[in-house]
Amino acid sequence: MENGLSSTGDSKLDQAINQWLQFDKNPQTVALVQGLVKDGAVGELRRCFGSRMEFGTAGLRAAMGPGISCMNDLTIIQTTQGFCKYLEHCFGEGLKERGVVVGFDARAHPPSGGSSKRFASLAAAVFIGRGVPVHLFCDITPTPFVPFTVSHLGLCAGVMVTASHNPKQDNGYKVYWENGAQIVPPHDKGISVAIEANLEPWPESWDITCLSHKYYRTIQQHCHHRDINKSSEVKIVHTSVHGVGHAFVQSAFKAFDLRPPYAVEEQKDPDPEFPTVKYPNPEEGEGVLTLSFALAEREGATVVLANDPDADRLAVAEKQEGGQWRVFSGNELGALLGWWVYKCWKQTNPDQSTVKSVYMLSSTVSSKILRAIALKEGFHFEETLTGFKWMGNRARELLDQNKIVLFAFEEAIGYMCGSAVLDKDGVSAAAIAGEMTSYLAAKNTTLSQQLTAIYEEYGYHITKNSYFICHDQEVIRAMFDRLRHYGNQEDVSYPRQCGGVAITAVRDLTTGYDSNQADNKAVLPSSPSSQMITFSFSNGGVATMRTSGTEPKIKYYTELCAAPGNSDVKGLQKELDDLVNAIVEDFFQPQKNNLLSKPE
Repeated sequence: MENGLSSTGDSKLDQAINQWLQFDKNPQTVALVQGLVKDGAVGELRRCFGSRMEFGTAGLRAAMGPGISCMNDLTIIQTTQGFCKYLEHCFGEGLKERGVVVGFDARAHPPSGGSSKRFASLAAAVFIGRGVPVHLFCDITPTPFVPFTVSHLGLCAGVMVTASHNPKQDNGYKVYWENGAQIVPPHDKGISVAIEANLEPWPESWDITCLSHKYYRTIQQHCHHRDINKSSEVKIVHTSVHGVGHAFVQSAFKAFDLRPPYAVEEQKDPDPEFPTVKYPNPEEGEGVLTLSFALAEREGATVVLANDPDADRLAVAEKQEGGQWRVFSGNELGALLGWWVYKCWKQTNPDQSTVKSVYMLSSTVSSKILRAIALKEGFHFEETLTGFKWMGNRARELLDQNKIVLFAFEEAIGYMCGSAVLDKDGVSAAAIAGEMTSYLAAKNTTLSQQLTAIYEEYGYHITKNSYFICHDQEVIRAMFDRLRHYGNQEDVSYPRQCGGVAITAVRDLTTGYDSNQADNKAVLPSSPSSQMITFSFSNGGVATMRTSGTEPKIKYYTELCAAPGNSDVKGLQKELDDLVNAIVEDFFQPQKNNLLSKPE
């Protein structure tokens, strides 16, 4: 073997081996082949490279190992490239519209690094690299699930990586056509010819992390201060609360050139038992963050980031000057992220005429702080019904109209930064929060100080949210009906004041009524199956009462929106507290209705 090349004396065999060594990127199979060449094991080399596996109506089936006669990474890639090219020939652009499905069984071959799962991932990468949508099963699956998926979803084709009942060292590549059945002639011959014509791996074919890489490349559009990130000495702790977020947040920080956050060791790996917390929800606040605070104290970190188990929510806490920790509410973090995302957009888009195309969204029970920022800065703000399904779909409608959707949030610590993901995303939000923290630290400013600056500029927005527990649906119905016939059992008549504060507007999304509209019809969708009434007050207060769709709760969300310049925070807090107490006593009537308060 000279310069790593094979010289067995059989030119055809040497050509096959040397081409293999040129194309293969699996270090285990490369090492196996190089070892055979070095040992002069010509017989074994002929077994591995004497002839390529023949693709037939049953696809492929052979032993796992190195060489063109075996099932391995390279032959899977080559086969899938040929299959993809043949599908492109047969379906044209329809392939990119309809896509394929890929499934796999549990077979594995440690000596060559091959496994059904890895082969399926490589097959998916080939299709994805050509812009073909792939439905990839996330775990082992029975073979019948693949043809079922082809038929059920109307896909162009399916691939199942399995050797069925063959010996354990074997694996296979079974192909299904758009009709949900295995291929028949002449498809097998057409695919076989296409394989031979596409033996050299395409650049994207080895990239089984292509989707993750594209995600991180996409969120980098929100990285605006890379130099500051690289030099920042800010220490941040992150916990995934026994969920999936750890590796992905670490990668997101790396994509932003941020210092890696310290991981809470006891909580960084997935564990369905959630052994260190009573409730694995960082929205619960300090109880979930006890281990994070302890790690932060040991490492000298000043900020804690926490994802919920599926990493679509984000909580943030910051150490204060007195040594205590402040856990920001969902509304407060929404104010910080909304301000930051707009600030960064404005710096890169100095043409003020484009601001008219910018939109921010929030759910109707979330803080109105984005509305205040939008009024001063000139962009659009819209609210939607509660839940990201409404914000995500509204964002899509706006994007289809060539609008720019910069940010959306809900008070339940859900944030959508940009429009790459039309849902709450705790991974990108964590990286963006990390950059915001580093930027502010470079200006000798804390998150808490910046939040105060936002409220000073755009007006304080003081919030107070809670709930009562009630298992009696009739009591709930009667309570809301009383508010619709307040002092008048016959006609619709909502309260006109509460606690001495005049009510200036009422929106009832159970009945579809909105006094702010000329025709008294609500703009947001209404639903008679759930209770939801919003009251606006003359002092800038807003209160929404609603039932939960999944729990026996009657929730209330209150906010006092002050005009810029009113910095009497204690006075505003007392004013809101007094209003909330009046709403509880007059509207909820907890003693009369036997309502249970939120557990402390």
